[in-house]
Amino acid sequence: MNHEFYMQRCLELAEKGLGNTSPNPLVGAVIVHNERIIGEGFHQKYGGPHAEVNAINSVEDKSLLKDSKIYVSLEPCSHFGKTPPCANLILESKISEVIICNKDPHEKVAGKGIEFLEKNGVKVSCGTLEKEGEWLNRRFFKFHRTQLPYVILKWAQTQNGFMDKTRVENDKGVNWITHPETKTIVHQWRAQEDAILVGANTVINDSPALDVRHASGKNPLRLVIDPNNKISDNHEFWNLNTSSVVFSKTERVINSQTEFCLLNEIEDISNQVLKFLTSRNILSVIIEGGKATLESFIKESLWDEARILTGKNDWTKGLKSPQVSGYEIEELKLNTDQIRIITREIRI
Repeated sequence: MNHEFYMQRCLELAEKGLGNTSPNPLVGAVIVHNERIIGEGFHQKYGGPHAEVNAINSVEDKSLLKDSKIYVSLEPCSHFGKTPPCANLILESKISEVIICNKDPHEKVAGKGIEFLEKNGVKVSCGTLEKEGEWLNRRFFKFHRTQLPYVILKWAQTQNGFMDKTRVENDKGVNWITHPETKTIVHQWRAQEDAILVGANTVINDSPALDVRHASGKNPLRLVIDPNNKISDNHEFWNLNTSSVVFSKTERVINSQTEFCLLNEIEDISNQVLKFLTSRNILSVIIEGGKATLESFIKESLWDEARILTGKNDWTKGLKSPQVSGYEIEELKLNTDQIRIITREIRI
C-alpha cells in the first residue's frame, strides 16, 4: 500500500483549515479500505470536531471500519479538550491500524495518543512524510517546542532595493511598489496568521488598516510598537472596529478595543513582543514594517520566514530595504512582481 499517497491527501485536507484552527494544529485524516478511500475529513475550525471525527463520520458503511486503516497527519489526541479524545474514537470504531505523519509536540499529547492506541492493540506507525507535515504545521511545532510564536517578515521593495521613498515633513500616504492585484495574496497571508505587527511610523505615514478586506478569512490581531506614543489619540487607525495591542512605555486610553502592553527598559522590545504573544497563546505573527521594526527582529535572530515582494520599478533614492540571510525555498511571479520566500533555518 502506498502510504505516502494517502498521507499526501491528509496534508492537502489539513491545509484547508489554515487560518481557522489556531491555536490548534492543522490536521487531515483519510480512511482506507482495501486500498480505496472510504472517508476523509479535516479540522475545520478551532473548537470544532477534529479531523479523525469528521473522517469517521463521513464513512457511509461503518461496518467497513474494522477492516480499515486511518491515515492522520498528526498524532491523535488522548485527552479531553474542547472535544473528546480522538484516540478513543478510533478504538471505539474498531479501526485496527493508524498511520501517522508527525508526533504531536503538545505536552498534553506528546506520544500519549500513540501509547494509548498501541496498549489497546492498534497497530501504529509514524513518520510518513514527516518533513512535509512539520512544514505544514510549522507554526504549531515552533510554538510548542520553543514557547515562541512563528515569525514571518514581509516587505515590498523596488528592483534596486528601496522600500519607501525619502519622506519630508507631513509627507503621508503609501508609496506603492507592487502591482495592485498583489494585495490579494498579501491579505490572504494576513488571514493565515494570528497577529500582524507594524511600527508607529508605518501607522503615521501609511494609515494601514491591517485587515483582510481583499481576501477571505478573519482579521489578525493588530499589534503596534509605539514606545513613546507618537501616534495621536485621534488618528484614523483607531477608528476601525478591530482589536489592537500597543507596545508602549506609558499607558493611555484610546478606546475599548485598544490594549496597552507596557515595555520595560531592560529587555529588547522584539523579545517583549514575542513573550506577550506567547502569554496569549498566539502561534504566529506577520511583521509588515517599517524598516526599524523588521530589522529589530532580524538583528535578534527572532524571525523564521521572510517574504520579499519586488516590484518592477526603480527609484533613484529612498529608504533601503532590510537584508536577510537564509535559505530560499520558493520564488514565484505574480503579474509584474517577484515573490521570494526565505527561511532562517534550512528546510530539509
